Amino acid sequence: MLEYIKGEIVELTPASVVVEVNGLGYFVSISLNTYSALSAQKTCQLFVYEAIREDAHLLFGFVEKRERDLFLLLISVSGVGANTARMVLSSLAVYELEGIIATGNANALKTVKGIGAKTAERIILDLKDKVKLGATPSGAPASPMAITSETAKEAVAALVMLGFNQPAAQKVVSKIAASEPTLSVEQMIKNALKAL
Repeated sequence: MLEYIKGEIVELTPASVVVEVNGLGYFVSISLNTYSALSAQKTCQLFVYEAIREDAHLLFGFVEKRERDLFLLLISVSGVGANTARMVLSSLAVYELEGIIATGNANALKTVKGIGAKTAERIILDLKDKVKLGATPSGAPASPMAITSETAKEAVAALVMLGFNQPAAQKVVSKIAASEPTLSVEQMIKNALKAL
C-alpha cells in the first residue's frame, strides 16, 4: 500500500487534487479540510489510501495522518464507503469527529449529508473504543456549539435553512464573529457564504 504522495499541485478543487510526481499526474480525492490546508500551497505531501476495485483504482489523500486514520476507521464500519467517509471528514474537523464519537453524540453525526440514524449509531458503536480524543488546534472553539451572540446564532440558523450543515456553518460563523463581532446578520451570512 502507498503511504504518501509528494509533489507539485497541478490542479486543485474542493473535492480533488492532481499531484505531479516525476512527470506522472496522480488524481487524488480529498476532503474539504485537506482542500483548505492545500489552498495556498504549490507543493504537497498527502497521506493516501488506495482503493482498488474491479472498475477503478482510486486514491484518497489527507494532509494529516490523523485524518487518514479516522478515514480508515470510518470505512471499516459496515455500510460506510469511501465517499461517505470523505463527506463526514469534509463536514467535521478531525477533533470534532473524535469528540462526537467519543461522547456518543449520534445527533451531531446525523447532520452530515448521507448519514442517517442507523449509520450514525453504527459508527459510534463500532468506533467508540477505537477513537481517542486528540488535542484541538489552538484557537479552535471548545465545541461546535460555542457560538454565543444572537447575531451569530441567527446567521447559523439561516445557513442551515439554506442547506448547509450545522457544524460547518457554526465553525465558519464563529470565526467571522470572533474577527468582526459588530457585523449585521446579513453581512455575517454573506461573509459565511463566501467561506463555505
